[in-house]
Amino acid sequence: MIVRNIEEARKTDRLVTAENGNWDSTRLVLANDGGNFSFHITRIFEGTETHIHYKHHYESVYCIEGEGEVETLADGKIWPIKPGDIYILDQHDEHLLRAHKTMHLACVFTPPITGNEVHQEDGSYAPAE
Repeated sequence: MIVRNIEEARKTDRLVTAENGNWDSTRLVLANDGGNFSFHITRIFEGTETHIHYKHHYESVYCIEGEGEVETLADGKIWPIKPGDIYILDQHDEHLLRAHKTMHLACVFTPPITGNEVHQEDGSYAPAE
């Protein structure tokens, strides 16, 4: 069994901060924990827009707190996001994530990430090895 506390995890290298300051993510479950998924609590900071395109991962995102919107770039459709909403990137959807109020999001990735990934220029993470 694995038990972790988010505040304790934020004091370690499990807290990853975007170079541009748009977000931070506490990676509570990673590939080396042995599961077939990773689990993160991510904060998207108020007034930011982040380009994301997980070409090699599927992600589901549940909004715990805050408000924002997600826009799929293929069709320009915009969905408002508020507490209690989930969105699922089941088609490797290229999207923009905007926070109107700082958003706290619970994110599940498959395949799991290692924790060292950074967004590439196209908004993706490299394929899992």
